[in-house]
Amino acid sequence: MPFPVKENEKGNRQTMLFEELDLDPRILRAVKELGFEEATPIQAQSIPAVMSGRDVIGQAQTGTGKTAAFGIPLLHKVDADSRSTQAIILCPTRELAIQVSNDLHDLAKYMHGVRILPIYGGQDISRQIRSLKGGIQIIVGTPGRVMDHLRRKTIRCDEVHTVVLDEADEMLNMGFREDIETVLGYIPGERQTVLFSATMPKEILDITKQYQTDAITIKVVKKELTVKNIEQYYYDVRRKDKLDVLTRLLDVQDPKLSLIFCNTKHMVDELANELQNRGYFAEGLHGDMKQQQRDRVMKNFRSGKTEILVATDVAARGIDVDDVEAVFNYDLPQDDEYYVHRIGRTGRAGKTGKAFSFVKGKEVYKLKEIMRYCKTKIYAQPIPSQRDVEEAKCEKIMDQLDQIIEEVDLTKMVNLLERQINSGDYTAMDLAAAFLYQALGKSEQERSRQESFEFSDTGAEEEGMVRLFVNIGKKQHVRPGDILGAVAGESGMPGNLVGAIDMFDSYTFVEVPREYGAAVLKAMKNAKIRGRQINVEPANAK
Repeated sequence: MPFPVKENEKGNRQTMLFEELDLDPRILRAVKELGFEEATPIQAQSIPAVMSGRDVIGQAQTGTGKTAAFGIPLLHKVDADSRSTQAIILCPTRELAIQVSNDLHDLAKYMHGVRILPIYGGQDISRQIRSLKGGIQIIVGTPGRVMDHLRRKTIRCDEVHTVVLDEADEMLNMGFREDIETVLGYIPGERQTVLFSATMPKEILDITKQYQTDAITIKVVKKELTVKNIEQYYYDVRRKDKLDVLTRLLDVQDPKLSLIFCNTKHMVDELANELQNRGYFAEGLHGDMKQQQRDRVMKNFRSGKTEILVATDVAARGIDVDDVEAVFNYDLPQDDEYYVHRIGRTGRAGKTGKAFSFVKGKEVYKLKEIMRYCKTKIYAQPIPSQRDVEEAKCEKIMDQLDQIIEEVDLTKMVNLLERQINSGDYTAMDLAAAFLYQALGKSEQERSRQESFEFSDTGAEEEGMVRLFVNIGKKQHVRPGDILGAVAGESGMPGNLVGAIDMFDSYTFVEVPREYGAAVLKAMKNAKIRGRQINVEPANAK
């Protein structure tokens, strides 16, 4: 029988938080670092089942988080002090073997001494043999190559306690049944056998009857979910650049209400705070907040007082707001189904919505799985430039002016402007340009200077910060508080965002967030500290 999963007060099925699964603290640390807060349905049911030691049959499709479902319990059982092979995972293709091996490495990041090796055809077998001699506890391989090593006795199964057949139906479709049975014949009878398959044809059932004992069956078949009325895009973005890209998209798209999804509560708090510091009406929503706080945040979001809601999947359940114009996947969801639930919160009531996802590196493969599952296209897009942001702001102002011209009697204003033009040396176009400059907040020339200024590596200790050099120090009787006051006071940046201040005899280094760097340099041009004119410039990393 399937293991039970957590239920909410209304009895609706929910998946569990990883914190509730009684995991090894080292694995839990790695899971959190990977950005996962909530176990997928197959993980919530399979992890306790596999950890119990019973044989398991799991029916689940690609994109449900199967690797962690068997990988986490496997890592719990592995003895890092023994160099013997203790687990063998069979996969249908070299690509899947490599992917599973990489995922297990990520989960075992803080488990010292655990060694995992992918082995597959097409790779030099002598190199694999050298690696195997070093002692590998977990082998992930294709049936043919694993069988080859078993025959050569370069893999020994005396200490193997677990065997996993991943995507078993695919292995059978590729003609690997005999190879699988040969491999299983080498492994001691007293073992745990775990099998995962998207479908359960007769051949699979035959294998389960012959090679498993009293197996627990867990079935998580994903619903057919499609996405309509939603334009979907993705951006190739490095982690450290996500915030800048997000704010540019918010400025260019200018959604009335938007939802931003993160995978962890910590990231929700951090991102909501960063957006607030940049002047956006944003608030966070996650499971650690008290019900009173959650109610207040949702009330503000529904009324439009809060324009941007940053949330985890758990906290976003039940959000039903028709005016959400854009959904952002700041972190890509772990399960394809979550993606559908997330973006389905826009494009409601017959309206067209937009969904934007940030991906980097191997996450592109995850995105392809999502596209196959949703039967939809997610289009790559170039990251908006600062010029795009400015043009979008200008367009918004022009739209507002159109509305004013249509709805307001401007006779009085026209008369005032005519008098000003007749008595001055400038044209109506000059005045219009000056008003637009005022509305945008900075001139095209200033924008160009800002855009052309790029901080290279300044040697800042903290990620996301830049280090600035100030030509004044202890000999001038300057204290850290004087530097902090000048930087915050002149630039308008909140003082709590200023990082490390390192003072020397005749100069000082101060760290500020990268996004404030250019503004601080500009503001400090004419600044004085203790009556002295100072010079501030980017520090040299050397």
